[in-house]
Amino acid sequence: MLKGWLKLKSLRDIDFYLVTYSSLSKNGTLFDVKNAVDAGCKIVQYREKNKSTRDMIKEAEQLKKLCKDRAFFLVDDRVDVALAVDADGVHLGQNDMPVEIARRLLGDEKIIGLTVHNVEEAVEAEKLGVDYVGLAPVFKTDTKEDSGEPCGVEMLKKIRDIVSVPIVAVGGINKDNVQDVISAGADGVVAVSSVLQSDDVYQEVCDFIHIIKEVKSL
Repeated sequence: MLKGWLKLKSLRDIDFYLVTYSSLSKNGTLFDVKNAVDAGCKIVQYREKNKSTRDMIKEAEQLKKLCKDRAFFLVDDRVDVALAVDADGVHLGQNDMPVEIARRLLGDEKIIGLTVHNVEEAVEAEKLGVDYVGLAPVFKTDTKEDSGEPCGVEMLKKIRDIVSVPIVAVGGINKDNVQDVISAGADGVVAVSSVLQSDDVYQEVCDFIHIIKEVKSL
């Protein structure tokens, strides 16, 4: 539970943001989350499209325990699952439950993030009172089939100049381009393929965090 400015500051310090993806994972979601959090990941989004609600709740409870006192635990799309396990919040897409309804159900102290694709959506998201926006896709990605055309770091710079909420960059991000993304104004990044398909999730997350902190310190 976080109040106003403290929640904002915490989200600005996220650096690396893990999104689970069971169909891409080499070692399983529980393994990925444990290793990412052990490596210093401060926020985990549970994304699961192929399980029943009952199974999602069971797995979400396990993941929440792994995150306890170390990382925020969010649920993708499913406000009902987030409520069932008392998650720290949710991440919503443009076609998911409206932000205002999710806020009414979850309360002001929970985190609500929203995916945006352009300046207009980012400005509207801030007006709606989201706690952060996820800009996607920044680069070309094969992780999500319907991700759309990449917006590039120039779009990220434009959004950073206009909105004050934390920005998480998503899509096609790896250790070769993460410096450009952070330099352009992102507060944190998601790198699904690079991490979940790695032979060493722990080290991969450590590497990302090291690079991000180094760029932010300049």
